[in-house]
This record gives sequence, structure tokens and C-alpha cells, in this order.
Amino acid sequence: MPVEFISAVHTDSGASGPAAASRTGFDPDHLRRYARALDDGGFDHTLVAYHSASPDAFQVAQFVATHTERIRPILAHRPGVVFPTHASRALATLDRISDGRLSVHIISGGSDEEQRREGDYLNKAERYERSDEYIQILRKVWQADGPVSHEGKHFRFEGYYSDVKPVNGLIPISVGGSSPDAYRVGGQQGDIFGLWGEPLKETGEQIAAVNAVADAAGRPHPRIWVSFRPIIAPTDELAWEKAHRTLGVLKDQARNTELLRHYRTTGRPANVGSQRLLDIAERGEVHDRCLWTAPAVATNAAGASTALVGSPETVAQALLDYVDIGCDLLSIRGYDPLNDAIDYARHVLPLVRQELAHRAATGQAA
Repeated sequence: MPVEFISAVHTDSGASGPAAASRTGFDPDHLRRYARALDDGGFDHTLVAYHSASPDAFQVAQFVATHTERIRPILAHRPGVVFPTHASRALATLDRISDGRLSVHIISGGSDEEQRREGDYLNKAERYERSDEYIQILRKVWQADGPVSHEGKHFRFEGYYSDVKPVNGLIPISVGGSSPDAYRVGGQQGDIFGLWGEPLKETGEQIAAVNAVADAAGRPHPRIWVSFRPIIAPTDELAWEKAHRTLGVLKDQARNTELLRHYRTTGRPANVGSQRLLDIAERGEVHDRCLWTAPAVATNAAGASTALVGSPETVAQALLDYVDIGCDLLSIRGYDPLNDAIDYARHVLPLVRQELAHRAATGQAA
């Protein structure tokens, strides 16, 4: 499969990070401009994120699909919110609206506190079990020629059938996480597996863990999606100056309790992915070529938060380092979301693609 780039849309022009949609919530003009910038800039996919306080992800994904020509929305979706029969129909409808461009990112939920805001009281292990069952139901319904019945641990229904089917028969499904439960569900069920930006060694170990599960299940290895927040400038020195200015802004946001009131959870993060980022930060602020962990500390690792810092050439080479260990979906979104996306499209995407084209033309191995 080709190496592809992922961004993430923002529904208003507020600050990035956990506070992204906490200013006005939803600004259609800004979202339209943002989605079109990604479309025109050559990104392949864009994540439509999910949070209990954010604008509805289904409707945001539909908005993105109807205002773009080629970019493929990746809809983040929590299995505990919508019953899978309804979700199968809604997702297939959205896939039809987008002319087959949709993917679905299943988020089982890493924080009990956040899950309970929407009435979900399952523990983490049970949530992953539910996600596994949920994915199986989606695919069963999408592929069914007649009524489907199901009786499982978390869901039960009889005689369900949907008239609407995905454009290509199935919709690609992504799973993410850094726990053994995540590796199990992702390896057994995922077409794509998402990771946050850790050092190369740790990332390679996570890929191996997911692939081992896929091998045991007799399935193809999922495509690997890895996420970063690059901070670029014309030179490495200027990029690091910009990085420290950005860090100051993130620290100010973290102190603003009103801005983060709907997004904050208490104490050390409950999810393994955030814990891993904070543990890596304790071991060092900079890893490998230019992976910077300070933003993860400033945000309490609330989501994908590690940065790649440097000139476009340095960041492009760092991304290629991850391609070389098996990542073929590169998620890059900035702390100044729209402006950064435009800069990445102009200065980073072409460098990575040129190098990959050169390798393909010359038969050069990674």
C-alpha cells in the first residue's frame, strides 16, 4: 500500500489540543476552509475526532465529505454511544454520501471518567470486548444478503436488515491503543491500527505486538497509522525557537481551567497510551532524530501530543524513519492547526513523496 498522510479537522478556529472545540464549538465557515485546505494540499485522509463535549462527529464527517472532492474522512466512533445496527446503517449512508471515501476509527475509551459522562459504566477490558463484538456486527450487517440476528455478551437483536450498503461492500475499520487489549482487538479485527508518536524502538515493538496477534488469527497485518504534531520552520534552529514558544502557549492553556472544563480528567491519565508518552518523557525530552516529548508533559498526554521539531527536511527524514519500520499512514497535525496544515502541504508532504518516488524508481530499499 502507498504511504498516505492523515490530518485532523477542527470545528472552529480556537486553540488546538483538548480545547480545540471549546470556544464557539462549531464554525461552519472555518471547517469548510480547513477541509478544503486539506483537500487542495494533498492530504489523503482526515480524522474527525470524538469527544463527549464536541460537535457530533457523524455530522462533521458528512460536512467534510460534502465540501471536498478527494480527502477521505476517518470518523472516530465510540461503540458505547450508538447501537451497532443503527451505526451500520448510518455509516453505510455516510459512505454513500462520500462516494466510498469513509473509514471508521473505533475508540473503546481510555478514561472511565470521560466514558461515564455519556452513561458508559463498563470497565476498560469490557469496553474492548464490546468493540470486538461491535466490529463483527458492523461487518456482518454490511455483508448480509438477508436479515441478521445476533446474540452476544453486549448486544442482542433479531431479524435486522439494512437496505443501504457501503460503496465497496465494507468500510475500512481502524483500531488504536497501546494496551494488550488494544493489540488483541486491533490485530484480530483492524484494517488499520493507530499509534501515538513514540520513539522508533518502542513503535517497532508495538507494531510487532499487533502483527503477532494478526498472524495468530490468520489475518493480514493492519496498516500502521502513527501520529505526530510537527513544528517546522526554515531551519532547525528556528524550529526549536518556535517549539518553545508553542510550549509556552500549551502551558497557558493547561492552566486555564475554564477553557478545559469539559475536556479535563483528573490525575494521571488512565489510558496506557498517555501513560507511555509520559514515561518516555521522563526518560528524555528529545528522542531519535527530532521527537520532542515536552508537549506531552504540558498537556498531560491528552491525545497525540509528541512533536517532530525541525526544518521541513529534518521532519521529512524523521517521518521516513517511521516508514522504514512499517508505518504507512502518517498523521501530522499541528498546534496551530490550519496554518500548520498549509505549511505541511507545501513543505513536508512533497519531500516525503519525492523520496518515496525516488526509492520506487531506483528499487532502493528502506
